[in-house]
Amino acid sequence: MSSLEINNLSASINGTEILKGLTLSVPKGEVHAIMGPNGSGKSTLAKVMAGHEDYDVTSGDVLLNGTSLLDMEVDERSRKGLFLAFQYPAEIPGVSNANFLRAARQARLPEGEEIDAVGFYKELYSKMDQLGMDRNFTGRAVNEGFSGGEKKRNEVLQMMILEPSYAVLDETDSGLDIDALKIVAEGVNAMRSPDRGFLVITHYQRLLDYIVPDHVHVLSDGQIIRSGSKELALELEEKGYDWLTEKDLIQNNDDSAIESLCSEAIANNPKAVAQYKEGNAKAINALKGPIMKATKGKANPATLDALLQKLIQGPE
Repeated sequence: MSSLEINNLSASINGTEILKGLTLSVPKGEVHAIMGPNGSGKSTLAKVMAGHEDYDVTSGDVLLNGTSLLDMEVDERSRKGLFLAFQYPAEIPGVSNANFLRAARQARLPEGEEIDAVGFYKELYSKMDQLGMDRNFTGRAVNEGFSGGEKKRNEVLQMMILEPSYAVLDETDSGLDIDALKIVAEGVNAMRSPDRGFLVITHYQRLLDYIVPDHVHVLSDGQIIRSGSKELALELEEKGYDWLTEKDLIQNNDDSAIESLCSEAIANNPKAVAQYKEGNAKAINALKGPIMKATKGKANPATLDALLQKLIQGPE
């Protein structure tokens, strides 16, 4: 199945480990949201996936439809279908929006094929109208002098023009008033399709009122500590994040907590599940790894084996 897979990913910056064995799978056609407190590693994850040079990947991998992204240059990752909408979009003085988008679209065409200029501008204006952007933005330098909200709309415009296979939205809602948020969300929702996956990174639940996710994951201290439906985001909005870490169901070795972690591991690694079902008994270790890391080695391996086997096999 086509998917964006993050497998046991650890990454650091200036010797400080930020991501600590993070595992997540985003199939095409689904919207996954990552929430978490400040400093949990949300933006680090986005930057590592995009190939930011300041971060060192110390273990793990990021696979796009089965192909590793980590050895690719930034532009190659983009051409493979990955898009990142930045939390703080950079200004590019001297390069107009129209020329930037046209060059980006041209770079995705086969060698020797030229972009249809008339068709491109027709599409560009249509997308801008959809986002409520004045057409004079085409002649302005990329993000130069733009307000925070204008920069975010411009990021979504880029996504709509490039039509990626997977889009990572890094706190796209920050700096937006409610009207701008609705417009940006409409642009994102218009891009939802069975052939495209989204990873929406946000600190607040309000964005998820307009971009309704299929799954919500909580990131804390570089690891996914809980996954659930949209209701989990509502619970976080009401209670904050402290109740998750204080409860620390993992270290108590609570049976229901361990089962929840096992279910999460199975959902996040369909490849290992398939290999196990095909007779590769060692594939279960790929499921146990994130659980042992999350429990800091306190989970009973034999218990995990039995519970994972039970959940994979399903009700008899």
